[in-house]
Amino acid sequence: MEPSMIQWRDYLASNPAVCGGQLCATGTRVMVTNILDSLAERATREEILRSYPSLQPEHIDAAIAYAAELAHEEILHPLRSQ
Repeated sequence: MEPSMIQWRDYLASNPAVCGGQLCATGTRVMVTNILDSLAERATREEILRSYPSLQPEHIDAAIAYAAELAHEEILHPLRSQ
């Protein structure tokens, strides 16, 4: 049996008083976009955790789960045909 995807809502939150309401890792001021940008730039989990000491590994997993859910719900850019 495969492990289930982390429930991102347990680790990410939006608060108008924090980072202008951008989605952040709970208990931090680290925006999800920063986590995802770091992953897209091929940073390792360890590098991200060193760069943002307030993050927990679960925050990174939650950011990935959030991005996966968005990919299922939205078409952001049309795919190019080859």
